[in-house]
Amino acid sequence: MLKHGHVNYHVHKPERQAFHIDAGGVVGKMISPELKETRINVHDVRSGDVTVDFATDSVSFATFPTAVTDFSNSNDWQPTYDAELTRLLSAQVGAKDVIIFDHTVRTDDPNAVRKPARNVHSDYSEDGAKQRLIDILGADKAEDWSKGHYAFINVWRPVGNPINSAPLGFLRPSSVPSDDWLLLDLIYPDRKGQIMGIVGSPSHEWLYQSRMTPDEVAFFNIYDSQGRPSIAHSAIDLIEDESVTTIRQSIESRTLVRY
Repeated sequence: MLKHGHVNYHVHKPERQAFHIDAGGVVGKMISPELKETRINVHDVRSGDVTVDFATDSVSFATFPTAVTDFSNSNDWQPTYDAELTRLLSAQVGAKDVIIFDHTVRTDDPNAVRKPARNVHSDYSEDGAKQRLIDILGADKAEDWSKGHYAFINVWRPVGNPINSAPLGFLRPSSVPSDDWLLLDLIYPDRKGQIMGIVGSPSHEWLYQSRMTPDEVAFFNIYDSQGRPSIAHSAIDLIEDESVTTIRQSIESRTLVRY
């Protein structure tokens, strides 16, 4: 089933572009590079008209209920949830080792500290992923992991209610020419990182799963040391039912896996 929405693409420029995160030391304040709002066609995986496979498309969806009912600021839920995600990735992608190193709850509210990301991107450049590996493991252990096959995988889940607005959409990697990728800096008050942005193209094939519930997850590849493509993604400005007023809330968990 084909639907329509809007996303914000990046644009090519002669100079390096950057996001300034927590700009001026203000938590949640972000200064973005130029973005171009674009109307897109979106294929709904739930309809059965299109399919995705993690091995080739770097994204998949699964029904995987959690025992956690409250992802509040307390960290009491993290051991339970981390164990669940470890089981998920072991079963779904064949991971032998799983390290969960970051959880972010996002709320689609202007006053939220962390809002849905509305720029088309993937979370790591190659250099950024290699540096993150060292940051997490230390230089010696990172060198050992680098001799084998490792990857960064994001696991995304709705929180509280089914997703009625701003669903997470994905670009099928085979539809994205290499020239559409560009390197972006992330500038924090105390450090600097890198991500990859995407410039718009009519060739892009957008995918999502409609009305995802808190019992469902999307898991997707954001860097793979042996060449599985990173998948570009973004919240899509799309409303399923205008009469539903629940706010989109989600949790994304960044993981490091070794195969």
